[in-house]
Amino acid sequence: MSYCSYIPTITPEEKKVLHKNYHDKFYGFPIHDDNELFGRLILEINQAGLSWETILKKEPSFRLAYDHFNIQKIANYSETDTERLLNDAGIIRNKLKVNAAIENAKTILKLQAEFGSFEKWLEHHHPLSKTEWVKLFKKTFKFTGGEIVGEFLMSIGCLEGAHDADCPVQKEIEKAKPLWMKK
Repeated sequence: MSYCSYIPTITPEEKKVLHKNYHDKFYGFPIHDDNELFGRLILEINQAGLSWETILKKEPSFRLAYDHFNIQKIANYSETDTERLLNDAGIIRNKLKVNAAIENAKTILKLQAEFGSFEKWLEHHHPLSKTEWVKLFKKTFKFTGGEIVGEFLMSIGCLEGAHDADCPVQKEIEKAKPLWMKK
C-alpha cells in the first residue's frame, strides 16, 4: 500500500502511530457536524506556531476543555470560562487563541441562522481558490491566516492537497465527499 510520502519517514514508532491514525481516519475526510467542524477550526487555530503532533496529543484535552466543541456553549462562555481555559495545562494557553474560539463560536451561530449550518455556509461559497477562501475567512473569523485556513479546508476535504494522489486514503475521501465538494 502506498501512503503519502511523509508517513514512512516518521520516527519514533509512537509518533508514527499518532500521525498515521489522523492521516488514515480524519485528515481530508468531510465533516458534516457543525460542532466537529468548529472543533477542527479550533485545533487548526491552536496549531499556529506549534507542531501538529502537539495538537494531536492535546486533542482529547481540547475536546473536554471546550465542551466537546459545542458551539452554543462556547459562544456563551464568560470571563470565568476564559480564565479556566487560560489555566488549563492540557490545551494551548494563549489568550488570543482562546478569545478567537469564543468569538468564532458567536460568528458561527450567526452563519447557522443565515445559512442553516456552518457546513452549508462552506457549501454556499464552494468552490473558491485558497486565496479567496483566506480572504473570506479573514473577513469572517478571528485568528485565521493563510496557513490556518488552508490546513482547515484541506483537513475537511474542501481543498485538494491533503494526500498524495496515489494514497489509498485519498480514494476513500473521494467516495465520502458530498456532491458539492466535487465541483
